[in-house]
Amino acid sequence: MEQEVGESLIQLGNSDGSNSSSSDPVTRVKKLLFRRMLVGIKDGRFFLGTFHCLDKQGNIILQDTIEYRSTRRSSPSPMEQRCLGLVLIPSSCQISCHVDCSVEEQLSLLKQIERILNVALR
Repeated sequence: MEQEVGESLIQLGNSDGSNSSSSDPVTRVKKLLFRRMLVGIKDGRFFLGTFHCLDKQGNIILQDTIEYRSTRRSSPSPMEQRCLGLVLIPSSCQISCHVDCSVEEQLSLLKQIERILNVALR
């Protein structure tokens, strides 16, 4: 599952999915900066925030983040939210990741994330 998250995050190269020598992983991740990102974690919570950075281990940092979590069935609202600010989400906890962008960009991002995570996991 962790690899699926990476695959959906890093494919930011060219919109045609090609891999040119000028689009190294850092350049591709820079294209994600300041985009809205929704990250799901293993315990069922989701974090919606602005992408700030991705480290070599695959940890994601979001800023201006809102946490969403399920509440008890007796509650009038099925989801509870709270504002958190700056959040680090460990790669070991991530199960899904969605970036706010066009379909072409999403496909390209997925390929790039997979490459970055493969390099980070070596």
